[in-house]
Formats: sequence, structure tokens, C-alpha cells
Amino acid sequence: MTSRSPDPAPFAYFDGMLATGLVEVADLAVRPEALDRGWWAVCATFEGAVTGYRFASARRMPLPPASASWPGVGGPWRSSLTRAEYERGVGEIRRRIARGDVYQVNLCRVLTAELGREYDAVPGEAAVTDDGARRFDPLALAHLLAVGNPARYQGVLATGGDWLVTASPELFLRRDGNMLRSAPIKGTAGPGEPFAHKDTPENVMICDLVRNDLGRVARTGSVQVESLLGRTELPGLAHLVSSVRAEIRSGIGWGETLAATFPPGSVSGAPKHTALQVISELEPVPRGPYCGAVGYVDGDAGVAELAVGIRTFHTSGGGRALHFGTGAGITYLSDPAAEWAETELKAARLIALAGAPG
Repeated sequence: MTSRSPDPAPFAYFDGMLATGLVEVADLAVRPEALDRGWWAVCATFEGAVTGYRFASARRMPLPPASASWPGVGGPWRSSLTRAEYERGVGEIRRRIARGDVYQVNLCRVLTAELGREYDAVPGEAAVTDDGARRFDPLALAHLLAVGNPARYQGVLATGGDWLVTASPELFLRRDGNMLRSAPIKGTAGPGEPFAHKDTPENVMICDLVRNDLGRVARTGSVQVESLLGRTELPGLAHLVSSVRAEIRSGIGWGETLAATFPPGSVSGAPKHTALQVISELEPVPRGPYCGAVGYVDGDAGVAELAVGIRTFHTSGGGRALHFGTGAGITYLSDPAAEWAETELKAARLIALAGAPG
């Protein structure tokens, strides 16, 4: 029987910055004012747990090299909802829309695979367990995604026991001084293909929801829709993206900002409170960091960038299970089979990258 290797040192990599030297972990739902000083990696679950990791050093540099190649996920992926269950959920949401209970709901499922090995997340150190088996280094997966599925909000957060690797294309919140921006995605199509008829009104609806969310903390008259319904081509698919900005009122801190805007409107629904109730009834497992928010806050510089936690892999159980979520926005015009196909489209490329050795 071999002994367990010590957990690797935590680190974070966001917006081209490597953060090392963890000095504090904080429950930001209780202590959001902690973000006013220092450099923090932030991970918020869809269910509302917001954890901050304050690091002593953050320096700009390329993505660090992995300690070993990615061995690939050998086992099968299990879905929290079968196709039949998912399509029944779409039908139920359409019935609730017809009753006037809700206008739109984002219905998701979580895929899980067993890794079965520990990992070594220290950049540059040998990724080997005590018995000589290869570890799962999140940097190795991050490099695979950077090449095979490049994304604007690529990032890694390794907390010592578990880790997260994101290839998110969606901005939840960017703060620069008193300016706040959000860029919701709603509408998905194959490369070069037209969007469905429901996608345009759905994007406008969610953009309006985000505008209202920002308005709760914004100076009167400062909320502006910068762009609407922009087509953005990404590897393997295309999205409709809008952008909203606002100027934060004097005295508004991170507590008020997160309370007004979280969870992201594009992955919850409208009206948000009712949509969250429907999600809790129809989805059998928590989403966790998927559909939450992940990124960093530099309190000293007054800047922050938090992505919506989509196209994101995260582990549980000390790195023994790997999770990946996928979903679709449901409106009255939704076709159950088409919505299931959208969840498959969003997952296919990334699951394939994680599944193969690299």
C-alpha cells in the first residue's frame, strides 16, 4: 500500500496572469469587502457559494508548461439527465411558459467521468503518484483546450485538492474602476449555419434582463447596450452575443454588485427568480461552478474579470471525478429534440479533447 502524496500548491491563471502563494481563502458571500484589497481568484457556484483565493503574487506570463501530458479520460461520461428526461424537461418548461409562469429557462445537464488518479498541479514538477502512475495535471488540459478550443476567458484554478479549467467564451462581469460590463450569450448554431427563429428574441430578452440587473447598482442613465445580436464564430459553433455597460454608483461594493447580477441571466432565465425555481425542480444535481462565475478581482488596481462558468471542467473528491456541464435556453418556440442536439453540440468538441491523450 502506497502513501498519498501531499496536495499540490494552489495557483490560478486568468487573463494571462499566473498567481501563486496562496495567503487567504474567504467566503465572499459573507465577506465581499475582502475583494477591495489584494489579488483574488474567484469561483462562484451557480447555487451561490462564492469563494475567494487571495494570492501573494500575480505576474503576467504565458500559460505555464504542464508537468506531464494529458492522459485522457478513459472511462465513460454519465449524464445527469438522459435524452428522454431532458426532452421531458423542455416540454414542462414550455407548459409553464404557456401558463405565464416564466418566459425563458436555461435547462442544463452535468456530465461526469471518473478520473481515478490523483494529480500534480504544481507548474513544472513531475506529475507522478507514489506508485508511479501518471497524475492529471490541469495545466495539461488547459493547453489542450488552448490549442483545440481557444477561448477569450481561458483560465485555471487549482485549489490544492480540486481544480477547474475553463474555456469560457462569455463575459459575466468586467470592472474597470466604476465601469461595469457584461456580454451575455444567447443563441447557438453550427459553423456558418443560420440561427433558429427563437434565438433573436431570446437574446434580446436576456440582454434586457442583464440591463435591468446592472441598473440595480448603476448611476441613473448610465446603462447602455453597446452591441446587440452580434454573431461570433467559435471553434465548432457560433453564438449571438450582446454587450451591456453601466457606471456603478458611488459607494457600491462587490456585495451589492453580486447580489444584483448573480447568477448570470444567460444561464438562468427570465424572470430570474421563477426560472431558478424551475431549474431546482427539473435538474437532479447541482451545477456547481458550471454556470457560476470564475475569474479574478484585483482590488488594488480596481479591475476585475469574471467569466460565466460555461465550457468548464471541474473536479470533485480530491480530483477523482471530472465534471462538464452543457445546456440550452428554452422558450415556447423550443423543439425538445433540437434543444438536446444543442447540448450535444456545445459539449462535443471539448469532451473529445478531454477524452483523448494529448
